[in-house]
Amino acid sequence: MSETSASTILSVNNIEVIYNHVILVLKGVSLTVPEGGIVALLGANGAGKTTTLKAVSNLLGAERGDVTKGSIVFKGEEVQSLSPNDLVKRGCIQVMEGRHCFGHLSIEENLLTGAFTRRDGAAAIREDLEKVYAYFPRLRERRSSQAGYTSGGEQQMCAIGRALMSKPNMILLDEPSMGLAPQLVEEIFEIVKELNQKEGVSFLLAEQNTNVALRYATYGYILESGRIVLDGDAKALRENEDVKEFYLGVGGEGRKSFRNVKHYKRRKRWLA
Repeated sequence: MSETSASTILSVNNIEVIYNHVILVLKGVSLTVPEGGIVALLGANGAGKTTTLKAVSNLLGAERGDVTKGSIVFKGEEVQSLSPNDLVKRGCIQVMEGRHCFGHLSIEENLLTGAFTRRDGAAAIREDLEKVYAYFPRLRERRSSQAGYTSGGEQQMCAIGRALMSKPNMILLDEPSMGLAPQLVEEIFEIVKELNQKEGVSFLLAEQNTNVALRYATYGYILESGRIVLDGDAKALRENEDVKEFYLGVGGEGRKSFRNVKHYKRRKRWLA
């Protein structure tokens, strides 16, 4: 794969995840994220995208989930036994699906909670708060507003900004486009691209919106029923006929688009 040519910040190696000791959700998932890269984890609802991110961020325990096989290596060290708090201190943080802002706190108070694990002093934290406001001018305007009374787009910006306040090397971004208008989705992804290029933050993003994800990512993996069924450079995936047909709603010449079919059987070559 192309990522091996770059320094790897995250390597997920053949992991298996089981919930409640009986429900097998991920089956031999492997992926890598190059340092300074944007990697998309794609697939339909229920494919296992969120479970994969939670396996990396060590948040499975709260849902009685366990990584029972394989390993997860972040910055050269196995991390699957660390607490989520320790992983944040090492530079990896997850932005949860659905934003999860503290509704009763102001936008600025939410952002400052992201610096909870830092020990580099108030001046450094204030400097980074100003940097977040520079990336998200709308948050500066709403800094004193209760987060629960702001829009979905503003809450998504707040959630990403809060993650930035922990000074991460890598952000796991779960469904950033969910529930947002197309214009706001573009705005969020443009900011992700800017953070990647200017701050050097690596991203692993789980996204159902395959079209937008593959325009901003450099590499992509497609999950189905807990398995990786296809991966490759983002450009190659955008041009792949099966991806066009099944995920972008574009049927190939003489072929019917399955976007309008309620049930269909995957071609066997997907799992080859």
